[in-house]
Amino acid sequence: MAKSVQRRPTRTRALVQLEELVLRALADMKAVNVRVMDVRGLTDVADTMIIASGNSDRHVRSIADLVIERAKQAGRRPMGTEGKNDAEWVLVDLQDVLVHVMLPRVREFYALEQLWEAPVVARAQEKPAKTRAAKRGAPAKNKAKAKAKSSGKSRAAGGSKAKSSPRGGRAGAASGARRSARPASSRSRG
Repeated sequence: MAKSVQRRPTRTRALVQLEELVLRALADMKAVNVRVMDVRGLTDVADTMIIASGNSDRHVRSIADLVIERAKQAGRRPMGTEGKNDAEWVLVDLQDVLVHVMLPRVREFYALEQLWEAPVVARAQEKPAKTRAAKRGAPAKNKAKAKAKSSGKSRAAGGSKAKSSPRGGRAGAASGARRSARPASSRSRG
């Protein structure tokens, strides 16, 4: 039986020009450790991810500002930006190209390169894991509903277990305190 391999769509001239525009802006602002990753065929969100580092939060913000300015001059309006206030990790969405500008410690912590560069051969050989319910022939949803009914708890009544975030605490907790994008180990204690 032959395996079907997902082919990457061809790179258009507009995509190459946009990548070059971003790379020139990064070079002009002396961005550090610039990495271009082709993510076509892996996601529909973008064709290319460009990851770069800045030396300080001010440097990160300035790099992102220049990328936005150059894109607008070329007639490519950014879909949006995130993180400019804290400037530890700024995301610029240029539709086909996502630009991540990060402080080195934040970049090391989140390791986007490792996330998006898993070997293609390994991805092609991966098979979806079967759950216990699927192995027995019963749909997993029905088993979960039956278990919730038998324990007398429902999701609406607060029966679901709170998930914890990677930095500790409950995810989505309405504590009012603003969480930092920095890893907990690098925050000052006082």
